[in-house]
Amino acid sequence: MRLEFVDTPALLVDLDVFEQNIKACFAALEGKNVAIRPHLKTGKSSIIAHRLLEAGAVGICVAKLGEAEVMAAAGIEDILITTELIGAPKLERLVKLLRDHPSIKLVVDNLEAAMALNAKLEGAGLQVDILLDVNVGQNRCGVMPENALELALEVSKLEHLKLIGVQGYEGHLQHDRSFENRRNSCLAAMEKLGKVAFELENSGFEMRIVTTGGTGTYPFCSEHPRVTEVQPGSFVFMDSDYLATPGVPFQSALTVLSTVISVSESRAIVDAGFKSLSTDSGFATPKNLAGWTYSPAGDEHGLLEKTDPEAVDLKIGDLLELIPSHIDTTVNLHDWYQPQRKGMLEPVWKIETRGKIQ
Repeated sequence: MRLEFVDTPALLVDLDVFEQNIKACFAALEGKNVAIRPHLKTGKSSIIAHRLLEAGAVGICVAKLGEAEVMAAAGIEDILITTELIGAPKLERLVKLLRDHPSIKLVVDNLEAAMALNAKLEGAGLQVDILLDVNVGQNRCGVMPENALELALEVSKLEHLKLIGVQGYEGHLQHDRSFENRRNSCLAAMEKLGKVAFELENSGFEMRIVTTGGTGTYPFCSEHPRVTEVQPGSFVFMDSDYLATPGVPFQSALTVLSTVISVSESRAIVDAGFKSLSTDSGFATPKNLAGWTYSPAGDEHGLLEKTDPEAVDLKIGDLLELIPSHIDTTVNLHDWYQPQRKGMLEPVWKIETRGKIQ
């Protein structure tokens, strides 16, 4: 079947570009002693996770426990949950998950959470590998670098937690439009993380994993000798925000396919609005449609406006591809991917971790 048989709006994956993006990501680290642990908060699909593992990924990252539950059920064992797990409901679910999937790894950034986790695991007779989450400049989660050793020493007293490394995410640098500033700031962030890893190792802790990086910074992260793995995620698909970031060598593999449902002299309405495309990073960009801009016109409608009188006219029933401004939040609006190769449809992929925010 061809694209004209797709019901819209639909999340369209160009398989040729998707596969080339994966090859390019792994090729960038060829010859370096740095593994790739891609972040599935972007792809949200076990099919994508398995494709990445087949390409050579050492394991995967997820942001939430619910995502880990889905990926583990799909046969993936080496999973790092990159967000701290707090609260009795989550710890109860975690125990159930660890019984069958003991290779899952967690992060902690404070003693209170570590003690609660240890107490729950003690009651269940389980142990878990953990990484200290270090604040390298994003100022979100993470222990401050100067306090990391103190926290590690306290955590080492907790028998059911085994400290095996550190994590530091420089998320605030991913879309820096200055290539040089992004690289230099990233290397400075890696110095903070590397110093913590060195200090902990000198104090007798095993630093098996030093994990960091995203699509906009992972090549820079890999330059630091202490880094053992990187966590890019958006590279598989890309969005307009990343496409506007200099030096990120990937192409757009994911679009929202929409249909023109109404036209006038200088505008057209498509069937893709707020419920199809997230706007937290701006509005979507029409693909291969020069002289037109897109903006949401409600939950179910999108407005295309002609900015160049010489631009092609749009007609009722035309199919248009829109490049999302932010992949992660757009994917979370959909149930299925529609893969295609050279205009021919392939079987859909379920977005299994859509809505798995707990």
